[in-house]
Amino acid sequence: MAAIGNRGTVTEASGFNPDDDAQKLREAMKGAGTDEAAIIKVLAHRTIAQRQRIKLAYKQSVGKDLAEDLSSELSGHFQSVVLGLLMPAPVYDAYELKAAMKGAGTEEACLIDILASRSNSEMNAINEVYKKEYGKTLEDAVCGDTSGMFQRVLVSLLTAGRDESDKVDEAQAVKDAKDIFEAGEARWGTDEVKFLTVLCVRNRNHLLRVFDEYKKISKRDIEDSIKREMSGSLEDVFLAIVKCLRSKPAFFAERLYKSMKGLGTTDSVLIRIMVSRAEIDMLDIKEHFLKTYGKSLHSFIKGDTSGDYRKILLELCGGE
Repeated sequence: MAAIGNRGTVTEASGFNPDDDAQKLREAMKGAGTDEAAIIKVLAHRTIAQRQRIKLAYKQSVGKDLAEDLSSELSGHFQSVVLGLLMPAPVYDAYELKAAMKGAGTEEACLIDILASRSNSEMNAINEVYKKEYGKTLEDAVCGDTSGMFQRVLVSLLTAGRDESDKVDEAQAVKDAKDIFEAGEARWGTDEVKFLTVLCVRNRNHLLRVFDEYKKISKRDIEDSIKREMSGSLEDVFLAIVKCLRSKPAFFAERLYKSMKGLGTTDSVLIRIMVSRAEIDMLDIKEHFLKTYGKSLHSFIKGDTSGDYRKILLELCGGE
């Protein structure tokens, strides 16, 4: 019943009793009105594994589906958070990817956030769930909804073929840095395939070495070169890959910050990250947020949201 990672704000509830929790949720939805506080108290303080047990206990004792009952009782962003919390991680990711490609237009940010940050095993699980739930492969869905070089980068990422060893080949690192430099800064036009081959396939330690070498050769950070050489979604996906390789928590802290700063809130991004990182690395994300932006994630969420939606996000954020 443990959490997926060990740097989350959501940890295993001690003295856990799924039957009791199912009963509390049933009570919260009985009669007129809904006791949202009771729902938050249970669901925001259980791991994903524990929530699966609660779903089962609910079905056994009530004969109904917990997600369906909650869905009919709740609405808006609060409903989105609650339903997201009930899903196992790969199911939630697959659901978000599917939603990002529904109807006219594509939410590229969602495709990038998920595909650039998941490990091979996470990616394999998402591919499996997607096929099972939606009857077509994620690759087919992505190919039907994107195009050009951006599509090729996403397809490469979803094959889950990144080397995950920590071996650094010094000579290869120098060659990779040179190849990227010659494919971008050193020529007219950009040979994006070179970037793809290096950034989507090599392991993290090796690439951190490549980034150091690149800086020596070109006198600028790889991120700067990507911004100069590319644009649109292709620029966004390559930047996300580099940032996730350097530090996933820093990447997610920046995504959260951008979802809330300025006018309006990009709730889809805020919800997706708070739900999917709560039991993985939310503690580190909060730390990076404070260090980089000088204000706590907690205070940002508090100032940018309201009602039960705010309450459940603050619980997932776990205190100041």
